[in-house]
Amino acid sequence: MLKIGVFDSGIGGLTVVKALNQVIQNSKVFYVADTRHAPYGEKTPQQIQNYSLDIAHYLVETYKVDALVLACNTATAFAITELREQYPHLIIIGTEPGVKPAIEQTKTGKIGVLATPATLQGDKYQDLVQRLPKEKKVTLFEQACAGLVEQIEKGEVDSESTKVLLTPWLLPMKENGVDTIVLGCTHYPLVGDLISSILCRDVVLIDTGLAIAKHLLACSLKKNHQNVGNNHLHIEVTGDINEESVRTILGKTINIIPISISNS
Repeated sequence: MLKIGVFDSGIGGLTVVKALNQVIQNSKVFYVADTRHAPYGEKTPQQIQNYSLDIAHYLVETYKVDALVLACNTATAFAITELREQYPHLIIIGTEPGVKPAIEQTKTGKIGVLATPATLQGDKYQDLVQRLPKEKKVTLFEQACAGLVEQIEKGEVDSESTKVLLTPWLLPMKENGVDTIVLGCTHYPLVGDLISSILCRDVVLIDTGLAIAKHLLACSLKKNHQNVGNNHLHIEVTGDINEESVRTILGKTINIIPISISNS
């Protein structure tokens, strides 16, 4: 079976796990929610890198994973280069805001980008924006969403307090004719319905879970993975987690194991 290590600062990466389960068969997914240190998006680059390296080491040593998925835009921005240097034998796939598919989708040329402060400030995102195709004229409306991950971690995906948080970020996008919004954090698809309701119109929401799953499948097939069989999911957490939110995302109850990861 293909052994896949996946991690995020909390429940958001389970949106990627859900996509993996839809695309990849004959797999064991080992998911670590680093809720002890959530949210990553408001930590320093060095802290984010340290947490990511510690979790990767744990997954490699404990479960001998064949692939590692950074189901976190922020961890990808600050740790994926180092991880690829440390584990050249692994398939390592990161997450980055889906600005390129947003450009393909938009009709108005006005694109909103919702992301954590660290993701928007990181070199990886800035490089991504600089490398965007120039054939289509677009304007990006970027918004750092401090505090949104915490709301989602608490299960507040459709509460009034989360609506109050989102509304001042989204109204300028609505007023400027934004028709496509990049969900630049794996937590944000969980508030997709609320985002659409605030905007009061059809807006294309771009998240990258399915693209990550398809990319991992393509990479694993090159290494002779047989994509037929059952899947197994193992979830571990370094701190508190909202188990009801986990059930809501996955559509079933999963046993969650508390762990402690050294040096983090």
